[in-house]
Formats: sequence, structure tokens, C-alpha cells
Amino acid sequence: MDHPFRNILLATEHTEFDAGSERVALEMAKRCGLPLSVVVPVLSNPEFEIGAHRLADRAEQEIASRIDEFREIAKKMGIPIDLEARRGGNPAKEIIGRAMEMGADLIVIRRRGRRSFFAKLLIGEMVSQVVSSAPCSVLMVPRACSMWSKGILAAVDGSDLGEKVLSVAAVIALECNLPLHVLSVAQNGASRKQAEDIISDCVKTAQGLGARAEGLVLAGKPCDGILDAPVDADLIVVGMGNVRSGGTTQKVVGQSERPVLVVHG
Repeated sequence: MDHPFRNILLATEHTEFDAGSERVALEMAKRCGLPLSVVVPVLSNPEFEIGAHRLADRAEQEIASRIDEFREIAKKMGIPIDLEARRGGNPAKEIIGRAMEMGADLIVIRRRGRRSFFAKLLIGEMVSQVVSSAPCSVLMVPRACSMWSKGILAAVDGSDLGEKVLSVAAVIALECNLPLHVLSVAQNGASRKQAEDIISDCVKTAQGLGARAEGLVLAGKPCDGILDAPVDADLIVVGMGNVRSGGTTQKVVGQSERPVLVVHG
């Protein structure tokens, strides 16, 4: 089966918060033989740059140094990259603009950074905007994480988007030779039978694709079920939900210590 992603865009400022996303994006490119584009969003303030040009020059030198450092890391790994720094008043807009120009089907980005205030629940403002407005799927990686090596957890709900989540997760599991755990969370007793039917169908579909799939139905809140699922998985795959107003996807991304792939429809 073909890899689900062909045009990967890494969005990074090459700070400590970006370490995990950089590590995973570079490893994905190397393992799968995929091209890697990189965008470095640079917050630009014309009034500041005119009024405090010495500080602005120093900031430009720091950005150039970080870019050179990242280029050297990729070079040592033998990974060719297409890197572009984009300046503007809204970093998320620059990332999305680059993704649209290159026809990216996956954006890899950190989970959060300095701009996040509610560490347990919220993802960074820039990241939230990217996930909400991206023209493609988004992989968010906490800074301590590496490429997955244990298993894949796919959260499904019986919708068309849930089918896409399953498909993407199954292909990743196959390509990485990892087990696939398919999860549905029933919020009450009345919905458990429906969840069990969904999981039965999903497991058969995934196994038909060749994946080593097993199903799991849990009761309770979807966020808690996804985060606390008793499986050994180091990548979570979910569908696009309401990222900016406390939806399940936002909570999963904000609280997970594992990479979370948000699949767009």
C-alpha cells in the first residue's frame, strides 16, 4: 500500500520546544524516502524593526544561526530539505500558506511552546490555528518524543472521517510493522452496542488491509478513553474535532505525552 503522506512540511522555529517534531519529521523522511520541506515562521513587526534596528538585526542573526544549525543536522543525516523562512505578523498564516503552495498532505509541528498558558488543557495558540485551518492532516509532537516503535492507536466513531482515520492508521501500522489498536468510546450503556459494531467492522477492514489489528471498546468520556486506553501505543490517530474550544481533539493533543496525528477529512 502507498504511504498515506507524500509531501511533508515541518514547521519549526528550531527551539527546545521543536526538538520532538524535528526528530520525528527527519526520521519519517529518512525511513520512508520522502522529500521534506521545512518552513521557519518568523514573527515580523515592521514598526519594531524600524525603531529598534539593532535589536532587529540581532534577531535576524539568531534566526539565521538556527536555520544553519538545522540545515547541518539534516545534512549529517543525509536528508535533503527544502527550507524557507517566512516573515509575517501571524506565524500560523505563514505555515498554512506554505502548506497550500506546496500541496502538503501532512504538517509536522510541535505540540505547544512559550505561547501556551494552560499547559494541561490547551495547545499553543499558533499550533491551534494551524490545526484548525490547515488544508491537510497535522502531526503534533511533544518535545521529548521520537518516532513511534510500539504500536498505533486509532480512535474511530463510525463516521466517514472515522473511516479515514482507520485507513491512515492501518497504512502507518503496516509500513512500520506495528500492531494497530482500534478504539471506540461509548459514553453510555445505550451506545455500547453501536460502538462494538463499529469496532468489529473496523478490525475486519484493517485486517483485510493486512494490519495486525485488534479492537477495544471503553466506556466514559472520549478524551479519557483515548488517553488512558490500556494498550502499548506511541502514536495516537484521531479525526479533526473542535481544536479551539475545548473539544475532544484539543484535550487529547493538550494532555497526551505521545505524538497525535489529527486527520482532516
